[in-house]
Amino acid sequence: MPPELPSIETSYSWTRLVVSITLSTLGCVGMWSLVVALPAVQADFNAPRADATLPYALTTIGFMIGGIIVGRWADRFGILPPLAGGTILMSLGYVLTASAPSLLVFAVVSGVTIGLGGAASFAPLVADASLWFDRHRGLAISLATVGSSLAGVVWPPIIQHFIAAVGWRQTHIGIGLFCLATMLPLSLVLLRRPVFHKATLEAASTGSTYQAIGLAPSVTQGLLGFAGLCCCVAMSMPQVHLVAYCGDLGYGTARGAEMLAVMLGFGVASRLIFGWVLNFIGGLPTLLLGSAMQAIALALYLPFNGLVSLYVISAIFGLAQGGIVPSYAVIIRELFPAQEAGLRVSLAISVTLAGMALGGWLAGAIYDWTGSYAAALVNGIAWNIMNMAIAVWLLHRRTLPRRSAASRQQILSA
Repeated sequence: MPPELPSIETSYSWTRLVVSITLSTLGCVGMWSLVVALPAVQADFNAPRADATLPYALTTIGFMIGGIIVGRWADRFGILPPLAGGTILMSLGYVLTASAPSLLVFAVVSGVTIGLGGAASFAPLVADASLWFDRHRGLAISLATVGSSLAGVVWPPIIQHFIAAVGWRQTHIGIGLFCLATMLPLSLVLLRRPVFHKATLEAASTGSTYQAIGLAPSVTQGLLGFAGLCCCVAMSMPQVHLVAYCGDLGYGTARGAEMLAVMLGFGVASRLIFGWVLNFIGGLPTLLLGSAMQAIALALYLPFNGLVSLYVISAIFGLAQGGIVPSYAVIIRELFPAQEAGLRVSLAISVTLAGMALGGWLAGAIYDWTGSYAAALVNGIAWNIMNMAIAVWLLHRRTLPRRSAASRQQILSA
């Protein structure tokens, strides 16, 4: 029996994780700042509401593309060079957008700089965190994803305060300078690169994915990508439209904003809870569990629309969906070599952003067509069921090699 490999976890692993969460909280400002600044930007450029959402759309696309690019570079050069470069690009983007002469220029510059640059602070940092843990990898990955949610809690009230005080242009300059001054020094903590065990290097050359579930790596990655798209189409419906839904019901948008904050807050707590679950049962079972809970929470929005019940359901939904996205990173680490973690984890998580964008648009289109969010909720549940079906099938595929090995052992023992 080969000797057990020493654990890669050290006190530095946890220090590095805390720094990664901080960097993600700071660097994911681009996911929220353009939402908060939307009314001021719309008024400044005298643009329709649909046109004023273009900067957010292009920035989201930039986050998706940038995450994949940075993940690939992190595999080759370590996380520090692309993270530092992305921080500089994002900070420069905030300064440049402050002098944008038109909405189109503002949108394009936001996508190319804030989107591409800020992407380094999300999925690639999650992938990097996974390389420094083995005993508590599930918990570490879940905690690494908390930064993007914390950014949604911390940044909006700060940005709103400064927009009201000095305007959105000066606020953008302040964001750029602050992120540059804080993130670059912090990123130096991530200078050290992981050292892979010889056994890990050997696994990379033997096709670990095929051995684990009997599928080619590209097929597995594609299935996980489609699963991520499906679950986040469902996830986006309440996250994107809850405020508007409360307005339609007569409760006011302020109540909807409070419910959204409740949802995000319970989502942060859910990341911690599901981190422990991931350690105990693994990625695919956790994905199935979280997806099933999310489907149930979505279904609860159909019969209950009272004010108190909506607060409760929003909290339930936050608890349900918090473990889904981290499970993809854990699944990647379970099925693919560590040397490919940067690209593959970033690719899987970046596709979920596409699901959020698609789901938000689909729910709005269905509402325009039907005049109600009921059909949009049913649509979300249907996408959620597709995600569950993929998780069940992959989980079944993963048990097949174990069953075959057990059968061979019984034959040999007979």
